[in-house]
Amino acid sequence: MARSGASTRAKSAAIPQVSWNEVRPAPVVLISGPEHVLAERASGLLREFLRSEDPALEVSDLEADGYRRGELLTLASPSLFGEPRLIRVNAVERSSDDFLIDALAYLEQPAESTTLVLRHAGGVRGKKLLDAIRAGNGGGVEIVCAELKKDVEKQDFAAAEFRAADRRIDARALRSLVAAFSDDLAELSAACRQLIADAPGDITEAVVAKYYAGRVETNAFVVADAAIAGRHGEALIALRHALDSGADPVPIVAAFAMKVRTMAKVSGVRGGGPQVASSLGLAPWQVDRARRDLAGWSDEGLQRVILSLAAADAAVKGAERDPVFALERLIGIIAARGRDLV
Repeated sequence: MARSGASTRAKSAAIPQVSWNEVRPAPVVLISGPEHVLAERASGLLREFLRSEDPALEVSDLEADGYRRGELLTLASPSLFGEPRLIRVNAVERSSDDFLIDALAYLEQPAESTTLVLRHAGGVRGKKLLDAIRAGNGGGVEIVCAELKKDVEKQDFAAAEFRAADRRIDARALRSLVAAFSDDLAELSAACRQLIADAPGDITEAVVAKYYAGRVETNAFVVADAAIAGRHGEALIALRHALDSGADPVPIVAAFAMKVRTMAKVSGVRGGGPQVASSLGLAPWQVDRARRDLAGWSDEGLQRVILSLAAADAAVKGAERDPVFALERLIGIIAARGRDLV
């Protein structure tokens, strides 16, 4: 039932609609849907394919919300040496009027040897453009990146991560890994990549247990996510569960620090997409996640929490007698978003 809307759209579309791991080149590629991790993967797979076809591929990035008239046509114009071009446009769901005008005109006559990738995360903005693409204008294909809600879908995603790296993970290890990181696809992806990079040979259940025994890292991030979202009681319960599962206070503070540092980097930075993410040393999904986490936070609150993190880090490493109390105190400060507690 959850897929009925997507099925209806697929029947009405005149262009192929494929999943993120079935990427195919076309003059215009629409990457639609709310799942940023899948969209990032699809865009990366397309870039790798086009580069394997011609290493001279020229890649350009545009932000649809800050677009100025004529930029797309300038990038798509033939070059002196005739290199193939990949033009990636982010935030089409926030398009400027200028971009919509130029993009609709471009569909009427796409440039030769050019692949235009449009990333639309959802919403009604740009509907005329999406309708035109789905009607077949420009000779496009749509890559649908719907949210993965079922464990079997997340298992398929994780299995594809290992398959793409030419690594083998057995079924029980795959289930254990997905169970440990089922709440956040980005963290599941990061866990897959850590195992691919650090664990030699086949990935077994024992290997997963070695890296994520007792779901220590998962529990740490569950605690951090709940506290950052202001859910004080839930964060304390998650902390107790983590400690009972064998988690050490030091990596729990590290999980908090990692998330808060990312929030601090992103705070106050305008724009989005690969260029902004790259300038911050982050992936696009990390920027998006940090912006969601920043809801309700102030700069002063972030500053106070950063100072509290430094104190908590020292406390759990021996500066205080009770590391658990130091963690509970830190959770209270973070759950209050750095505001003074009463």
